Amino acid sequence: MLHIKKEDQVKVIAGKDRGKTGKVLRVFPDRNRAVVENVNFLKRHTRPNPSRNIKGGVVERESPIHLSNLMVICRECNKPTRVGYMQLADKKKVRVCKKCNGTIDK
Repeated sequence: MLHIKKEDQVKVIAGKDRGKTGKVLRVFPDRNRAVVENVNFLKRHTRPNPSRNIKGGVVERESPIHLSNLMVICRECNKPTRVGYMQLADKKKVRVCKKCNGTIDK
């Protein structure tokens, strides 16, 4: 089980984009990577393709970043935190903030 899921708010703790925050758009569990909104941009040179309505030129887009470089931002205390796990009374497993013990999952 991964500590980061789609739609989570995360903070980058290492790399060229250290300190930035954003929403997780996609997670690749097999590669331990995630695509985060407005983080880790790369420039891709594309050839024009009129049949697909694609203009040519240099296109910037987000690329995946390793999960070890991300920390989840708690919904309750709004701080980046480590993630713990707890089982609720109805046997549901939820992610928990290690700082304030608030639940991260909706």
